[in-house]
Amino acid sequence: MKVNWQGVYPAITTAFTPDDNLDLQMFQKNLQAQLKAGVDGIILGGSLGEASSLTNEEKFELVSITMEACHGKTPVIINIAEQTTRAAVELAEQAEAVGADGLMMLPPMRYKSTDEETVVYFETIASSTGLPIMIYNNPVDYKIMVTLDMFERLLKKDNIQAVKESTRDVTNVTRIRNRFGNRMKIMCGVDTLAMEELALGADGWVAGLVDAFPAETVAIYRLTKAGRLDEARAIYRWFMPLLELDISPQLVQNIKLASVYTGIGTEYVRAPRLPLMGQARQDVIQIIESALSNRPVLPDYLSIVV
Repeated sequence: MKVNWQGVYPAITTAFTPDDNLDLQMFQKNLQAQLKAGVDGIILGGSLGEASSLTNEEKFELVSITMEACHGKTPVIINIAEQTTRAAVELAEQAEAVGADGLMMLPPMRYKSTDEETVVYFETIASSTGLPIMIYNNPVDYKIMVTLDMFERLLKKDNIQAVKESTRDVTNVTRIRNRFGNRMKIMCGVDTLAMEELALGADGWVAGLVDAFPAETVAIYRLTKAGRLDEARAIYRWFMPLLELDISPQLVQNIKLASVYTGIGTEYVRAPRLPLMGQARQDVIQIIESALSNRPVLPDYLSIVV
C-alpha cells in the first residue's frame, strides 16, 4: 500500500518471554492496541525494537504477524540498521519480497562514515529496491549527520521520500521546508519535541512512548494538526515526564516498564540489556505511577480527520 509518511508511526517494541524467546502473544496485544488507537503506520526493528539483538528470522516472523494484523490498511515499515552495504541491500530486497510497505534506514552502523560514504550507502540501497524510504537522521546517538546538502543529492532518488528528524534542533523542520518544500516528508523522531515540530509543519511522529500510551500519542497528533492547540497542550504537558523517558540511554527498559503498567507489554529485554534495577527503577516507576494517577480523559480524537 502507499505510504503517506504522515501521522503517528510507533517504533514498536519487541516482546520477549522470561526465557528470551519472542513473546508473540504480548507482541500482538501491543500491536492491536496501537491499531485500535488509530496509528497511521508501524515501524519494526528500530532501536526500541532491539533490532541489533534479533536474528533475521525473528525480524521477519514479526513482519509476517504485523502484516497479517494490518490487513493492508496500515503500512508496515522495516528498519535497516546494518554494518555493510551488502547486508543492507539484502535486507531491503528481502523486505520488498515479503511485501513490506516501506523502509526506515540508518547510516552505516559501528563505522563513522564520511558524508560521501553515507550518501553512496543510502543511494545504493535506494537503487536496489522500489520501496519508499525514510532516512533516520540522528547525529546525537549515531554520530552521523545527514546535512541538507546531502539530502539535496539523496532526493534525486524518487523513493527517498521522508526523514525521521532526530537532530533535536526544532529549527531544522523549517530549514527542511524552506529548502525542499513538500518534496520530503518530515517525521519527528524525538518524543519531547513532537508537538513543537508538528506545529512547525512536521508531517508526523515516529513515537516511542506510544508503545505504552497509544491513545494519548495519537490524540496529541490529531488535535495539533486540527488546530485544537489548547487541548493538545494539556495532554502534552501531562505526558512530558513520560516522554522524557524516551531520551535516556535506557529508553527501551523505560518504555517497556511503562507498557507493563498500562497492560500492553512486558519488561523483558535481551542481553546485554538488563531490566531496570535499584534507584533507577524506582525513579521510573514514580514517574509512571504519578502519570497514571491523573491520566487525562481524552476528547473524541478519532473523529478528527487530518
